[in-house]
Amino acid sequence: MLRIFVYGTLKPGERNYPVYLDKRVIESLRAYTPGILYHLSLGYPAMTTGQDIVKGYLLTLADETILDKLDQLENYSPWRSPQENSYLRQRLQVYAPNGQDLGKAWSYVMSSTNVEKWQGKLIESGWWTQTTEHQVESQPWDD
Repeated sequence: MLRIFVYGTLKPGERNYPVYLDKRVIESLRAYTPGILYHLSLGYPAMTTGQDIVKGYLLTLADETILDKLDQLENYSPWRSPQENSYLRQRLQVYAPNGQDLGKAWSYVMSSTNVEKWQGKLIESGWWTQTTEHQVESQPWDD
């Protein structure tokens, strides 16, 4: 089983979900992880390490081979130096909206240097969506 925390274009309803994850997901849970979220000038988000909250989904998949495709999408290779990667794949602690510990999952984290390079704008709410970019009107656990 593969567990990944997604907060951007790989979330259900966003543009890369149907391309990479649709029909592969066994379970999808609303979740958050400690971090800081930015909207990049490239049109998608990036998370850095930090003590704010980044909101997204914890996805469970049966097929672990999808990780190679996700690494390509996120311009990550374990064989390159961190400076050569756009993102780094890391195992992060993930929590349910009520604070329940959901364990660890893979996610993609960007260096502060890359966030600055791509003119990242802080998303204070911790929630990103393509339709509103960083102008958040509702979040999945606000209903």
